[in-house]
Amino acid sequence: MNRYQHKHVVVIGMAKSGVAVAKLLHRFGANVVVNDKKPREEASGAEELEALGIPVICGYHPDDLIHSGVSLVVKNPGIPYEAPPVAKAVELGIPVVTEVELAYQIAKAPIIGITGSNGKTTTTTLVGLILKEAGIDAMVGGNIGTVLCGLAEVAEPDQWLVAELSSFQLMGTREFRPRIGVLLNLYPAHLDYHHTMDEYLAAKGKLFANQTAEDAAILPYDQLEVREKCNPSARTYYFSKTSEVPRGAFVDQGMIVFVDGEGNREEIIAADDITVPHVDNALAAVIVTMLAGADKQSIAQVLSTFPGVEHRMEFVAVKNGVKYFNDSKATNPEAASRALQACKEPIVWICGGLDRGIDFQELVPVIRGRVKAVVALGETAPILLERAKEAGINEGIRVDTVEAAVLAASQFADAGDVVLLSPACASWDMFPSFEVRGSMFKDGVHRL
Repeated sequence: MNRYQHKHVVVIGMAKSGVAVAKLLHRFGANVVVNDKKPREEASGAEELEALGIPVICGYHPDDLIHSGVSLVVKNPGIPYEAPPVAKAVELGIPVVTEVELAYQIAKAPIIGITGSNGKTTTTTLVGLILKEAGIDAMVGGNIGTVLCGLAEVAEPDQWLVAELSSFQLMGTREFRPRIGVLLNLYPAHLDYHHTMDEYLAAKGKLFANQTAEDAAILPYDQLEVREKCNPSARTYYFSKTSEVPRGAFVDQGMIVFVDGEGNREEIIAADDITVPHVDNALAAVIVTMLAGADKQSIAQVLSTFPGVEHRMEFVAVKNGVKYFNDSKATNPEAASRALQACKEPIVWICGGLDRGIDFQELVPVIRGRVKAVVALGETAPILLERAKEAGINEGIRVDTVEAAVLAASQFADAGDVVLLSPACASWDMFPSFEVRGSMFKDGVHRL
């Protein structure tokens, strides 16, 4: 990648992707400077980079970091565009990208890009497992696992790169062009970063921006607004749980069906036989893997044995005839709604977390008649308990810890019920991450 040789590049934000990008650009002959606002003792990787001769500045953003001599800024996806060095780069007309853009520029392998508000990790994992079962060589990374540019550097043209992609990552792309692009769904999320739903959709839509008729775009047929506002130049496929689609995958009389739009139809597996918590994720994975060359037997095998992904409708244990599920990744109401609707048994719902000003009114019809008791914690506990009352749920309690939530839920639950941690909120009011929250829930269940 000679385009960056001897060019002055600033990498803002370290973490895994920042360190990987800095090393990559250094190998390609760029003059790299790395800057992180965190104090040096929290900036993991600084010594490693300095040992390679890459300057690292920690603790603040220098006023002279960005100037007209800078050719490129690569930022950590989570750093907002309002951050002073990023805003200055934009003002000066300096390209600002994320690591995903560089991964595309060096990749020899075709890329499958998967994004959406909910279900990205499950769908990406499913695709990787199906391709492996079918004997198709693929590497999985991006927003999960390995940094994408690390995979892109070693992947061969006859492999697939399967990448989970966030809106933060996609917003910082310019030339990025996946061979297959998937937008699973779009619901209000990250509006503190994107500000409006239109901006959020525009960031997700960059997945399709550079595709041509030789590529494939996969969209949710059941979300009309997404279908209307995303108008890819690529060959477009749809997935739907409720409607037949002209090209893609849908459920017909209980069977998951794939149609190629040219009169060919494949019945893959009965929807009741899949172990994937959410059918729409399975449908999207069917389209992707059929397009990538997988056989339907391999697809059916994985869909019927999928063990799930940690913190995403993860089965934890059965205690006294009660099933416990960890869905800590449900950090918004729509994700929680999907989890609640996936349960067939009466539910004791553990919910609550960071207050982002959401009223949760949309969950009232979902929990009515489905949830028997609510255990709420965190900043949003009062409003969620109020919504439970509106739904006619008389059993409810507010607790202060996850351990107390598990204990209270176990007392509400009877044999044959489900205890579901699906918070509908981010975790940051009480926990460093949704992973910590989910792990504490699992520990509490095992201690019962």
